[in-house]
Amino acid sequence: MMLEEALRPGTAQAHSPQILPAGGDGLLVRFALVAEPRAIAAAQSFHQRVTESDLADLREVVPSLVSVLLRFDPEAVTRAEMAERLETLLSEDDWLSVAPHPAQRVWHLPVAFGGEHGPDLEEAAKLAGLSPQAAIDEITATPLSVLAIGFAPGQPYLGLLPEHWNLARRSELNPRVPKGALCVAVRQLVLFANASPTGWHQIARTAFDVFRPDQTDPVPLHAGDEVRLAPVSGTEMDALLKAGDPMGGARCEVRS
Repeated sequence: MMLEEALRPGTAQAHSPQILPAGGDGLLVRFALVAEPRAIAAAQSFHQRVTESDLADLREVVPSLVSVLLRFDPEAVTRAEMAERLETLLSEDDWLSVAPHPAQRVWHLPVAFGGEHGPDLEEAAKLAGLSPQAAIDEITATPLSVLAIGFAPGQPYLGLLPEHWNLARRSELNPRVPKGALCVAVRQLVLFANASPTGWHQIARTAFDVFRPDQTDPVPLHAGDEVRLAPVSGTEMDALLKAGDPMGGARCEVRS
């Protein structure tokens, strides 16, 4: 793809990466318009490559579901120059065929499904064509990846679930799900950083705190981390919530 074409929205071929302007000091590398698995993998792989490349004059690199936002220092480099550097990186691989590196960190999070902690579990499972227990079994057996952090500080989008979890959002807005609510829609799970209204289906809850502003690393989950959900009883979750520990019984496994 020529640089001039990359900087012009809408000119890239389907499934070809696009480099698009974003604000006064940003470029967006986009791999698709929808959250398809290979575009998600491409965004994660490219984010890793940019981070490892340590490109000069970059201020911030932020991955999303199918894109990566890069903010640069406009006093040190022009948009066209930075786009050229990104074009060079993009030309090194067929990104839509490259799998991301295995996650170095695996988080094991206790979650309580159903009941008061997951009032929408039965409805969501039915929409997915499963019994509630089969839904729990499938979700907890799926190695989830942190696809992106967004909407609220530290709030992770996890996925992807199998295709039958491509659920629409609720027809009526839930006025409030609690902090720690685990909600599902469009093949993804969201772990809510704070109490919030949502159209997603609340199927579970965790005591793990995804945003800790008083700590050195306020956002413990990073894009590309693997997440495993470990089911616990409602009583066990009540105890974890009452304890007030931001880890909520979670543990982080670091792979060598």
